[in-house]
This record gives sequence, structure tokens and C-alpha cells, in this order.
Amino acid sequence: MSDADCTVLPINTGVVKGSPLGEELTDGQCELLASVMSGCGIKDCSYLIQEGQKDDCLYVLVKGNMEAVTQAASGEPVGLHILRAGDILGALGFIDGVEHSASLRAMGNCELLRLERSALESLLDQDRDLVYKVMRAIVRNVHRILRNMNFQQVELTRYIVRQNECYKNS
Repeated sequence: MSDADCTVLPINTGVVKGSPLGEELTDGQCELLASVMSGCGIKDCSYLIQEGQKDDCLYVLVKGNMEAVTQAASGEPVGLHILRAGDILGALGFIDGVEHSASLRAMGNCELLRLERSALESLLDQDRDLVYKVMRAIVRNVHRILRNMNFQQVELTRYIVRQNECYKNS
């Protein structure tokens, strides 16, 4: 996302505390984390993340919905998943700098918290516990997504097996 697409929004400690990143943090830690984060507003149909690009930012969706999309062979975007307020976005790129496997497009106007990897790393000398708890929140989020994907894969496999059994009995 280009900075031109993002309207800078003010953030406060309460927004950080209410996010998945702030669940385990003290009020003081939320205040410290808020000091290195920024708020970002994007408009309907704007892209936050582009498939194939790299960045080192983590986002928390505060208001609105976003859609994970990929490009079909025809060039048209294909919806993969709807992200809702409270979801963490861009975690893998934030952790290891890999290219994004999908784009994220706003479904209506959205507000997000934005955390750059270097900003979080700058807190290591001040409060290692804060950094540990934020990283743990990110891992919990990625684990939840993986668990949901595994469940969907199992359900899809069951569906395919049932369909094949119907054809065999015909």
C-alpha cells in the first residue's frame, strides 16, 4: 500500500488495549506500544496489501471488513476470505518478510492499527516482555487461521469423498 492510500488517524491506548496485540499487556505497555504504532484509514475498494509485494508492517483491523483476494487467470480478483474487526493482517510478511500470498481489499471504509517491525524491535531494550507478548499474540492469531484452514480442508475433503461415493453407486 502506498502512504497516499492511507489516511493517518490518531490512536490511543484504549484502542491498543482492545486489540489482540494488547490482550496480555499492562496499561503502561499498551501506552508504550501505542507510541510506536500509527493509525491508518483506507477507503472502500482500496488495497491495503498487494499480492506478491513485501513489506514489514503488521495491521490490526479496528473498524470495517477487508477481503483477501487473489487474481484469477482472467485477471479478475477472486475472494478468498473476509477479515473482520479484531483480525491481524500481514503477520507472515511482518515476521519473515515473505511476499504476500494474497491482496487485501477494503469492503467499505476501514480503520487499522499499523506496526512496523523496526518499531517493535526498537522496544526490545525498553520492555522485552511487551515484545514477547505481542509476538505471542501474533503466533496465536496465525495458529487460529491455520486451525480454521485445516478444518475447511477436512470439510472439503469429506465433501469430495461423499460426492465420489455417490458417483460410484450410480
